[in-house]
Amino acid sequence: MKSELLKKIENKELVCGVVGLGYVGLPLAVEKAKAGFKTIGFDVQEAKVKMVNEGKNYIGDVVDSDLKALTEKKMLSATTDFSFIKDVDFVAICVPTPLDEHQEPDISFVRDSTTAVSKYLHKGMMVVLESTTYPGTTEELLKPILEENSGLVCGKDFYLGFSPERVDPGNLIYKTKNTPKVVGAIGEDAAQVISAVYRAVLDSDIHTVSSPAIAEMEKILENTYRNINIGLVNELGRLCNKMGISVWEVIDAAKTKPYGFQAFYPGPGLGGHCIPLDPYYLTWKAREYGFHTTLIENSMVINDSQPEYCVERAMHILNRYKKSINGAKILMLGVSYKNDIDDYRESPAIRVYKKLKKVGAEVSYFDPWVAEFKNMYGESGKSIPELTPDVVKSYDLVMVTAAHSNVDYDMVQKNAIAIFDTKNVMKNIKNRENIETL
Repeated sequence: MKSELLKKIENKELVCGVVGLGYVGLPLAVEKAKAGFKTIGFDVQEAKVKMVNEGKNYIGDVVDSDLKALTEKKMLSATTDFSFIKDVDFVAICVPTPLDEHQEPDISFVRDSTTAVSKYLHKGMMVVLESTTYPGTTEELLKPILEENSGLVCGKDFYLGFSPERVDPGNLIYKTKNTPKVVGAIGEDAAQVISAVYRAVLDSDIHTVSSPAIAEMEKILENTYRNINIGLVNELGRLCNKMGISVWEVIDAAKTKPYGFQAFYPGPGLGGHCIPLDPYYLTWKAREYGFHTTLIENSMVINDSQPEYCVERAMHILNRYKKSINGAKILMLGVSYKNDIDDYRESPAIRVYKKLKKVGAEVSYFDPWVAEFKNMYGESGKSIPELTPDVVKSYDLVMVTAAHSNVDYDMVQKNAIAIFDTKNVMKNIKNRENIETL
């Protein structure tokens, strides 16, 4: 089986499948097709499938012309019919792994996708999970489902592995194609063949580890590392504010050290599909072993409370202008979770938006990337159509909650009554009489 699959990879005869055509799955499917492998995308959302088949792009990290060319050449297609799994040799599962209402892992999408794949699993097939999850998922959840529903044996009839996605929406340097990949699989043969697939597709290093659990834990470590360090600077920022010290200047000074320090920055909280969620997967799994991840949990407490802290700071700013936050008109600049993208998943700005409304503020937002957001933290909203001097003047407070580069911050500073800059985007503006930073 190993030699046959390696030959298929070398001759570009391998047919690839990708389950889940979102921020991770669609870029991966496009790269596989661009590398010369016929690729089928699977998704339960008919709208996404229709758009892919029409060559219409909806993901920022995918080049519109690439998608259109690949669909026209029949190198890439999409379907809601999972029976076509029978036609693929390699399938990557790239579905969401959110948290439920109790802040515990919701692996229903992974389970359902694996069950769908298992019905059409065949000999000589490779299955790889890319969704971020807790260590042990591949071997404890996927392997039993695939074996029991298919009657096939892992390692003998099919290969199974885990290769964590590394997607950073909006990153201008690192995309799916050139980001190093980690692969962990059940058995040396599986690891070798699955790694060979990624080497044939990506222009990056492929680092093979000894098991899926190592790869799963590695992914958790990446994002927990960031969570902890962001928690550190958020806590330091609160202390610096009390001491009358600029935490931003402190960080800029510290990062001049050429070794032993990496700069992280404070903000209104954590957002996106990984950093706010992944540590919860680890703390949940750790409880199975009677282990408490104290440092990790403390950083999560700090980061999760950052939106409330921002609202508290906004309240104090308004007080200095003899204005109550109840009834105050507040304009937020940016609701996406990071700058210059349209992704608002788990956005802390929307949590700030919700909490401001809860204390009675009249809240509007302007975001050139997010015209409207729906059903995030039980909130929905629409951006004001344009940002003009008269619009800025009409608000009691302007809060910068996303560091978008296509906003005229000089104009905002000249016309705003008061500004709370939680992202330090106005650091180069000299007149700072109406600006307060986080």
